Amino acid sequence: MEQENPAQENPAQENASAEASQGDANEIMPSLEEMLQAAERKAQEHYDAWMYAKAEGENIRRRAAEDVSKAQKFAVERFSNEMLAVKDSLEAGLAVETATVENFKSGMELTLKQLSNVFEKFNITEINPVGEKLDPHKHQAIGMVESDLPANTVASVMQKGYALNDRVLRPALVMVSKGK
Repeated sequence: MEQENPAQENPAQENASAEASQGDANEIMPSLEEMLQAAERKAQEHYDAWMYAKAEGENIRRRAAEDVSKAQKFAVERFSNEMLAVKDSLEAGLAVETATVENFKSGMELTLKQLSNVFEKFNITEINPVGEKLDPHKHQAIGMVESDLPANTVASVMQKGYALNDRVLRPALVMVSKGK
């Protein structure tokens, strides 16, 4: 019996197997046109996602701007509602036909107490610095007076100041001691 030498195959068989493997490679390896189409699809997907993200970012900015605008517009609503009660008290006091000085004073004291409660509720504090060292951040000196107090000490308050949450709304108008 003759043994076949694997190195000596039939040349026809070699060509057939080479063509088959090349055909398989063509089927496995996409053509340049297919690769271009796939890349274009992927690029379009990325572009669409970018456009969506850009539009979403613009929507978020627009909504935030609207929210800030509404917050500024209606920030004083609670304070305003509380102040209406004070105004009502003042109007009621003026509407009294037969008011005596005592009744008038009593009504004014109650209204002032009502106003003080509103201020307290909204953290508005009084700046009344008699005897304190002059602080240009909280006090506005309008003059100097002879006094037994040390120099640059508030001798008298001409108009009280007010602060909202430790931020000065209006400085106190004060007279400052020249010193001895």
